[in-house]
Amino acid sequence: MKLLTFIEDGQERLGVKTDRGVVHISKALAAVSSGNADVPQTVHEVIEGGPFAVTALQAYMDQALASGGSEAYVLDEAGLTYGPCVPHPNKIICVGLNYRKHAEETNAPIPQYPILFNKFNNTLTGHGQDVPLPVSVTSKVDYEAELVIVIGKKAKYVSKEAALDHVFGYCNVNDLSARDLQMRTQQWLLGKSCDGFSPLGPYLVTADEVGDPNNLAIRCIVNGEVRQNSNTSDMIFHCDEIVSYISQHMTLVPGDIILTGTPEGVVLGYPEEKQVYLKDGDVVTIEIEKLGSLTNRMVNEQA
Repeated sequence: MKLLTFIEDGQERLGVKTDRGVVHISKALAAVSSGNADVPQTVHEVIEGGPFAVTALQAYMDQALASGGSEAYVLDEAGLTYGPCVPHPNKIICVGLNYRKHAEETNAPIPQYPILFNKFNNTLTGHGQDVPLPVSVTSKVDYEAELVIVIGKKAKYVSKEAALDHVFGYCNVNDLSARDLQMRTQQWLLGKSCDGFSPLGPYLVTADEVGDPNNLAIRCIVNGEVRQNSNTSDMIFHCDEIVSYISQHMTLVPGDIILTGTPEGVVLGYPEEKQVYLKDGDVVTIEIEKLGSLTNRMVNEQA
């Protein structure tokens, strides 16, 4: 199932992508009764409800799509204003230097343990939204295509073998990074946490549709030019290892998101004389196999 969040009248709404369009769940419920079934109406209700919520939602969608008048609540995706597909994560945890070729291109040693840092909810934005470049404080904003793990079940001291059982699904993110701010100190947080620096989406895809998360093609395209072209198999620490490792140190809860690192091809990996960072008007697309395409335009932030 492909879930998404869109904005309507200033409110976040749950949509489900189908072959016929996006089902507007709350509008469908207003038109077609669910009987006694408890149908989730937000992405977080689906995540927290787990398999039972997904089953209830699928059953209701089948019912609604079979009913007459579905044109009132099946929307054209092109007309939507997207929010981040997971709009309110409890935690945003990131793994740095987690692709072997990316570590090599930046002349960094291969990590012995996952390098963890965090971002905050102010960085979240949706597919199709403009991302402000804070040009008053940085001139070196870089793109980073990344796979996101979305936790679906409370996880503490989880084994590697059981780790993926605690995952609800996956999505795309562009882990935008102001390299000059990132490298100013030994802590990376400042360069990672500017407003809008984590476009997320467009869809949250359930784990059953994705299969092996460490066998997915991943690309970043800037103004039509492919800049990153790799596969999640190049991760140093695979998704099951990451979830297990983090759970040894903190409790993961439904809706937490984990950004799993970026492959080679970032601007930082080029020789200094060839580094051209993102600028006003640049259009960046992140594509991961089975997860769709996430596109955002960079615009100079207005003071």
